[in-house]
Amino acid sequence: MKVLIINGSPHSKGNTATALNEMIKVFDKEQVETKIVHVGNKVVRGCIACGKCREIGHCVFNDIVNETAPLFEEADGLVIGSPVYYSSANGTLISFLDRLFFSASFDKTMKVGACVVVSRRGGSSATFDELNKYFAISNMPIASSQYWNMVYGLNAGDAEKDGEGLQTMRTLAKNMTFLMKSIALGKEKFGLPEKEEWIATHFIR
Repeated sequence: MKVLIINGSPHSKGNTATALNEMIKVFDKEQVETKIVHVGNKVVRGCIACGKCREIGHCVFNDIVNETAPLFEEADGLVIGSPVYYSSANGTLISFLDRLFFSASFDKTMKVGACVVVSRRGGSSATFDELNKYFAISNMPIASSQYWNMVYGLNAGDAEKDGEGLQTMRTLAKNMTFLMKSIALGKEKFGLPEKEEWIATHFIR
């Protein structure tokens, strides 16, 4: 099993990293291979809707998005971690995810997704919902925990004091591992769900 972990915080050793590292401890025990990609400290431009990725198979801007796509393709699961900014994820992370999910042409069906959000106080639920939408539109099952996947803290090290939040991370990693293993067995026996030809509609006739 392989899990790709995206750290959307600009701080490599901040509270988001603390939350993600709590999951990694469980993944290590379960012999799940992890790879961390630190996005929050990069300069990532947003999607310009040029449509070129549909022709060339990758984003026209050759940066960390194209570097990450092969790691995403080979992974069984994806964890996205972000601090909360104005009840939203880090803008750099959103630009990265918009381009990654849109330009990566491989089938994401049954890759397990999970997001982790870290805030001082408020906005966690909105950010949690925002990040889960990337999975929900991509045929990706969403791993859950004993509570919404939130850890609290302002200054570096604060997250280590959030006992419930860290327990939520451990439970999330255990549930995600179980789900990935179960899906692997299901794919081996039954294959992936049959897909219909996509019906594309819009609201302008």
